[in-house]
Amino acid sequence: MNESTSKATPKSILVTGADGFIGSHLTEILVQAGYRVRALCQYNSFSSWGWLDNSPYHADIEVVLGDVRDPAQMHSVCQGVDTVFHLAAETIVSTVQASPIQGFESNVRGTWTLLQACRELGIQRVVFASSDKAYGAHEELPYREDFPLQPTAPYEASKAAADLIARSYWHSYGLPVAVTRFANIYGGGDLNFSRLIPEAASAALDGRPPVLRSDGSPERDFLYVEDAASAYLALADNLHRDDVRGEAFNAGGGRAYPVLEVVQTIARLADTGVEPEIRGSGNPEGEIDRQYVDPSKLRETLGWEPTVGLEEGLRRTIDWYREHPEARAPTPGA
Repeated sequence: MNESTSKATPKSILVTGADGFIGSHLTEILVQAGYRVRALCQYNSFSSWGWLDNSPYHADIEVVLGDVRDPAQMHSVCQGVDTVFHLAAETIVSTVQASPIQGFESNVRGTWTLLQACRELGIQRVVFASSDKAYGAHEELPYREDFPLQPTAPYEASKAAADLIARSYWHSYGLPVAVTRFANIYGGGDLNFSRLIPEAASAALDGRPPVLRSDGSPERDFLYVEDAASAYLALADNLHRDDVRGEAFNAGGGRAYPVLEVVQTIARLADTGVEPEIRGSGNPEGEIDRQYVDPSKLRETLGWEPTVGLEEGLRRTIDWYREHPEARAPTPGA
């Protein structure tokens, strides 16, 4: 974050969902940059920090275990903070499809609860992680920020509702908020093996065929996790600007890839002689068939562009799982 472009340099930053894959990467990058970071991790009886448990910056992070749905706790955790990155959410499409109330509670109620605390405390900057899934399905590609949000599945609806609520807090209350609609974020350290890339990388490195739940034809846009973090930071650094506050911004790789092509690339880079195994037909229930976003608004407004292409990002991701065999997906039936 650059003092010359910001009215007030951030001093203390809150990251919600810091125990997750993306939140932990963002937290570590902020600590590396010298910021005081308070990390909100989901309350659990084991006092676990999730993805941050083995962080090399363990001693430099102020961790709070809590629940974004708790108004009193959010008011407390936001005390003394000037910048908030709100990433806490139920992020798995299939989980929300099976249990929509859980998804709505986390993604919608959790968002308005946190935003209200930020409003009451006069937080200077809030970056809210929405999703490209908030758009729902559109025939026209790529998706632009002026497309209507037209969700049909529960996960999409939860993200669209939270997206609208977040931007309303700027237009109605003057809370400086920017909303991100990012493509599928991937990278080393993702332990959620219901996602395509970590499961495929684990399988290929272990010498078993990566399994596709679809017929391989659905197309997705991908964003390397370090590029996602840099986009979050660019937005926070510019939330004093009229063309950033209250606005939504896409970020992605700029094109769609068939998931079969992605898995074939993973198998080739792993170099263990395996081939993908297609077990599905069509697209999994509750998921969009073809989607990618136009990132030109973020590029033209802030000069941000991704620096890691898909093949290089997959190579780095596979290298991480190769170096951390203990973190790979368990072999089915083992």
